[in-house]
Amino acid sequence: MAAKYLKSNGFKILDTNFRCAIGEIDIVAKEKDAIVFIEVKTRKSDNLAGPFESIGKRKQNKIRDLAEYYIQEKDYSDCEIKFDVLSIVRDGQNNKIEYIANAF
Repeated sequence: MAAKYLKSNGFKILDTNFRCAIGEIDIVAKEKDAIVFIEVKTRKSDNLAGPFESIGKRKQNKIRDLAEYYIQEKDYSDCEIKFDVLSIVRDGQNNKIEYIANAF
């Protein structure tokens, strides 16, 4: 669902669930000249904490480390880097998608 949303908004998906020794990044995409590392959070509507609140400084730092590894591994050193968050809130059969560009 997240990849479909991103594609329909002009992103080219480079990797999904990219794993290495450091951890995993949900989606790596290209938007114009930028490589975008996207953390996807899915929640039920009755959860107390929203999806964005679950990405603290520790998680942000881990995503930055993963991005650095990915850029070196794939040789994207000449590209702009962005960190975005995509939230999917499930409420029965209705899904609400929110997207925050440059989230951190």
